[in-house]
Amino acid sequence: MGFWDAIFGRSKRVEPNLDALFALPTAALTLEASAEMHPTGVGAVCFRQAEGGPFARLKDDITQLLDGAEPEQMDDDYGYTWLVVKRSPDDMTALCTDLHAVNSTLEAAGFGPSLLCTTIGLRSDDGRGLALVYLYKRGTFYPFAPVDSRAQRRDNALELQVRAIVSGDLAIEKDVSRWFPVWGAPGL
Repeated sequence: MGFWDAIFGRSKRVEPNLDALFALPTAALTLEASAEMHPTGVGAVCFRQAEGGPFARLKDDITQLLDGAEPEQMDDDYGYTWLVVKRSPDDMTALCTDLHAVNSTLEAAGFGPSLLCTTIGLRSDDGRGLALVYLYKRGTFYPFAPVDSRAQRRDNALELQVRAIVSGDLAIEKDVSRWFPVWGAPGL
């Protein structure tokens, strides 16, 4: 960052670090032990909606990378596409490897600027849902705990508790105003 950037309050852009996704299995183990939150086996990559032949071919490439397991495609009401990957809840490492492959493939095909986030779902013994969200453009994680999607209420206390629990495992987004809700995210 240069002198003028400091004067005008500009900050250096943070580069995404997709390898940070490989810290998720450790964070999931920590959450299982400390908060009785268990992986659902569902993860998703969210990006600005894409259509047409190039995207269809790209989806075929992703399916080949995932050993023939075609990711489910969901389009939401906000103009985003979710590629949903499912694995056994006991195999977080495979899920994270798949999510890394999906992100890397999209990035290599020029969709990097369109990538928004990656989520993995967890659920407590009493049925509370939680997502660990990776912000692609920030290179950080945050927890999202929806209570009621229709009323758009979230469990802020649980989110803060999870932040404290996994802060040693994941690079947590410090600016909580960037902890945007991902209502209807797959795996919750």
